[in-house]
Amino acid sequence: MPTVCLDLGDPQRHLLAVTLELAVPRPQLRLRLPAWTPGSYLIRDYVRHLEGLEVVCGDQPCPIRRLGPASWQLDLDGRVGAPLLIRYRVMATELSVRTCHLDGDHGFFALAAVVLEVEGERWSPHRLEIRHPSDWQAFVPLPPSGEGAWLARDFDQLIDTPLELGPHRSASFSVAGVPHRWVTWEGAAASTDWLKRHRPTLLGDVQATAEACCRLMGAPAPASDAYLFILHLLDEGYGGLEHDNSCVLVYGRASLQTADGYRKFLQLVAHEYLHQWNVRRLRPAELTPINYHQAVVVPSLWFAEGITSYLDQFLPLTAGLSSELELLDDLGKDLSRYLLTPGRQVQSLRDSSQEAWVKLYRADAYAGDSQVSYYLKGAVIALVLDLHLRRQGSALSVVIRQLWQQFGRWGRGYQESDLLAAFAAEAADLETLLPHWLQDLGDPDLAGYLADVGLKLVSQPSQSAWLGLTVKAEPSGLLVQRVHRHGPAEQAGLAVGDELLALDGERLRQADSLKGVWSPGQSRELLFCRRGRVRCSSLTAAAPVVGAWSLEQDPGAGTPALERRRQWLSLLPI
Repeated sequence: MPTVCLDLGDPQRHLLAVTLELAVPRPQLRLRLPAWTPGSYLIRDYVRHLEGLEVVCGDQPCPIRRLGPASWQLDLDGRVGAPLLIRYRVMATELSVRTCHLDGDHGFFALAAVVLEVEGERWSPHRLEIRHPSDWQAFVPLPPSGEGAWLARDFDQLIDTPLELGPHRSASFSVAGVPHRWVTWEGAAASTDWLKRHRPTLLGDVQATAEACCRLMGAPAPASDAYLFILHLLDEGYGGLEHDNSCVLVYGRASLQTADGYRKFLQLVAHEYLHQWNVRRLRPAELTPINYHQAVVVPSLWFAEGITSYLDQFLPLTAGLSSELELLDDLGKDLSRYLLTPGRQVQSLRDSSQEAWVKLYRADAYAGDSQVSYYLKGAVIALVLDLHLRRQGSALSVVIRQLWQQFGRWGRGYQESDLLAAFAAEAADLETLLPHWLQDLGDPDLAGYLADVGLKLVSQPSQSAWLGLTVKAEPSGLLVQRVHRHGPAEQAGLAVGDELLALDGERLRQADSLKGVWSPGQSRELLFCRRGRVRCSSLTAAAPVVGAWSLEQDPGAGTPALERRRQWLSLLPI
């Protein structure tokens, strides 16, 4: 059994010392470090943080031959069965839910960035040992195996184990009899008074949200036998990463203390907690098993993330922790973001899923005009699917439960064709409609589906003429942040990074000073600087465009529509 020992003895150096011990299993042995971590579809090349690799067999140094950037071969002829010791260090300075961070306040490790995979040992049990400062605790979502040690059933479970360590407070609660732990790291700041006062309420709300997830799935208990929440509460931030038996959350202190921010926090909790069913166990076939060393095209990420993003807004409502009006406001903001994303008319939802590795996680200033997030459009299609299924007396929750029973609970990976068949079984016309929605660049009939539940989208035009660019005042000057495709700024020859100097001869210093008083069709002389060269162009304003959309209740909706809305908001089928 391989034993992995992590030594955090000197956290101020930000270096994690790693030791991997096992008996030599064969004359030649390959080692590989994962290139990415599941749930975050980007090749991260974790090997860039690895240093000082050395191998000792018995009491003799072993030569190491590098096969690739993150793979090595050991030649161990005649020493099968001898003790093998692999040592290296990992630089832990990147604070995110998918990387590693170690300092005097805490340690956090995504083990895909830490543990080498030993050839032939992927499905063997792995023992994990951790050495840390005496006043720290280790929070590990694995079964214990003696003091300071834990046991993973195989390499996959070990890699799926986020570690949080430090002098943190933790709390426990249960969901349907399943033990849950909650640990918060508050960055470099002392515990806030707000968190001290509200911790019991927060944990109760998290428990209620988790119970709402179980009800949605029609499950008597969570999919996990034990669950760990890790929260990094920072000055600002937002995000999360799911695991089989845990999740890691990042959130901003100030946001948590507002009503809207607290509700969105519970939605984040719901999103990552629901993933223990959808995507972790109800998993795409392309991720069964996971290839940790290269990108794998997954056409159904729209289901894994989009469906979850849609449902996470409803779960605090069904838990009794938010209101119908708040749900409609949140949903309306998502619909507005979608309708104001020009890239939805360039990239299909299926392509967004398939291109996640090279586009969504590498978005730049031009991404809004060339791509659409499978989280965002996936949630919009989930809304449409839910309302379409309700016309047939079914619901999205019915399909998810059926897929869970057919695939998730057995660990069977599904193909996208299995998803299409499951939806078509509830509404036959989805056999044609759903592939069209996945591949087509047009919008589904949002107005028609929203009318079913007595709602309508209302446009809110901008109050000024459209210039087709976004700017930001920096110490270096007024810089262009975005240039909209086919917009006035693009036609004027502007590009991201240009410094705007003057408009009609008057110096530009603040973002508001560019707006001024424009009439549609009016042209004005713009002086700007690009790569040290001053240029002049004519910027012609266009007519105002829609600035936002809001989701509103239709006062003319009849009783049937209002009843359908009530059932829809409960996530129950008609």
